[in-house]
Amino acid sequence: MSDQHYSDSTQVIKTTTKPDPTTGAINPPIQLSSTFAQPGLDDFGPYDYSRSGNPTRDVVEESVATLEHGDRGFAFATGMAAISAAFLTLHQGDHVVVTNDVYGGTFRLVTELLPNYGIDYTFADCSDPVALEAAIQENTKVVYIETPSNPTLAVTDIAQAVKIAHSHDALVFADNTFMTPIFQKPLDLGVDLVLHSGTKFLAGHSDILAGLIVTKTPELGEAVYFVQNAMGATLGVSDCWLLLRGIKTLSVRVKAEARNAQAIAEWFQTQPLVKAVHYPGLATDPGHAVQAKQATSGGAVLSFDVGSEANVAELVNHLKIPVFSVSLGAVETILSYPPKMSHAELSAAERHARGISDGLLRLSVGVEDVADLKADFAQAFAQISHQQTVK
Repeated sequence: MSDQHYSDSTQVIKTTTKPDPTTGAINPPIQLSSTFAQPGLDDFGPYDYSRSGNPTRDVVEESVATLEHGDRGFAFATGMAAISAAFLTLHQGDHVVVTNDVYGGTFRLVTELLPNYGIDYTFADCSDPVALEAAIQENTKVVYIETPSNPTLAVTDIAQAVKIAHSHDALVFADNTFMTPIFQKPLDLGVDLVLHSGTKFLAGHSDILAGLIVTKTPELGEAVYFVQNAMGATLGVSDCWLLLRGIKTLSVRVKAEARNAQAIAEWFQTQPLVKAVHYPGLATDPGHAVQAKQATSGGAVLSFDVGSEANVAELVNHLKIPVFSVSLGAVETILSYPPKMSHAELSAAERHARGISDGLLRLSVGVEDVADLKADFAQAFAQISHQQTVK
């Protein structure tokens, strides 16, 4: 593992550029082998079968562990495979507290699959210490948080959640997908396990699926590795290589995207059609103070409310630059509609209780020229306003 005294901008290069000692090739080779020859009956090498370990995957796992200041990293086939593996370190009879504002796929896993394994759950506002304390039970083993959350960008005080959970001998798992290790390092704040949908910012180009886990302690790392090896949902080596290529530009990409997001969020606040803007980089955002304490940016994702599903439909029809799609974290700006995309698993009542209104859109801001993005939204807003005036 690389020295951690380097800055993140240096680490993304140092941890992904591994010159081959034989050829001098600066990129790690793609080891397209399912099995590895062994020296002898009682002399096994470090690799035997690629599900259990692969040299290309090792580079990815060591890179993300270094960036997150963790002990050990693990690469999975998808973000949900990583989240599933984290929860499968639990046992029958265990209980988890999950933040109210959570990705729809995680909600589905917790509510529909974990009970099949005898793992119970409680949703709570983990940003409220009283609510979090009240949700913890004698058999609570994990407090699971997203901060900022998807899609309302609610902010949880990580250190506070850790203090409460650890006082009850519970671990804290944190989804750090929105912030990436460039902007936020939950393990440094006491979190025990960090998760990423590597599909998003880490890969950064909407071209692969990937999930990542970083653990703080060797003991938890061994538990995750057992699940990874036993269940087998590992990241293929070709995708590992593409993920490494994405990580190389992570620092410059997310910083540029976050600057654009900040500018767009501030501009949205001036637009009459926009009823609310959720972005912790705004000084007016309720989570701004906590975000500023534990992260170095508001990130590249925001959400905003245009008042109704009808307005959403019109906006989508008139915009020319953003891609209307699921997912986020790519170089292109992606506009999503959580009620019918990321959070379609929730009922209308469940969505509304979590602040996911019928007019809420999530915007993952890319690296396009911010003036072009503003102009595109301005013309779309103008057409909607004109149509409403005519009616």
